[in-house]
Amino acid sequence: MSIWLIFFVLLVIIFIPLHFVSVSHIWLNKQFGEEKGALIGKLFGFLSGWGFFICLFGIWLSPQPRFQIPFLISFTLNVPILDLEILLIHFIASSPLIIISVYLGIFGVKETSLKVSETHRTDKIIKTGLYSKIRHPQYLGAIFAHIGFSILFAGTYSLILSILVIFYNYITAWKEEKELVKEFGEEYKTYKERVPMFIPKF
Repeated sequence: MSIWLIFFVLLVIIFIPLHFVSVSHIWLNKQFGEEKGALIGKLFGFLSGWGFFICLFGIWLSPQPRFQIPFLISFTLNVPILDLEILLIHFIASSPLIIISVYLGIFGVKETSLKVSETHRTDKIIKTGLYSKIRHPQYLGAIFAHIGFSILFAGTYSLILSILVIFYNYITAWKEEKELVKEFGEEYKTYKERVPMFIPKF
């Protein structure tokens, strides 16, 4: 396993407590005051959010064994910038997951605003659009993106690390919801009861 892959995995683990602190708004306000607490929360939120996103790219592109889906293996797409050859079947298999992840990411941010997505600080519960179907569309998008790009780039370790990515997004969503219940009380509890976390009701 390459040192770069280990480095990015360790960073993902380090970002978990940073994210936890960033969403602990009431605790931060008590410890540091409202203004300073908000600033620390925003800083940690920015670092953990964008840091996690960058680490995903690092995991996808780190040197590692490459697997092949055993169909159409003679058809490849060249990516000169990354010095990679992508099998056509991997492109076909990963495209739906990547498209869904982009949709969830863009429209999730559109509903909350980029500022809220970066800092994890909101003054109201978003219940419209994607948030009327699932409580964490952006985190679900990150899971789809990781699996999709792991297949696209054929990263064996990257695909195995989907377990870590799912855990990361679940545990951060769980922590956020604990804090949201503290901040919004029964309103958020009712929203939780009505709307699923990741898997929409059909």
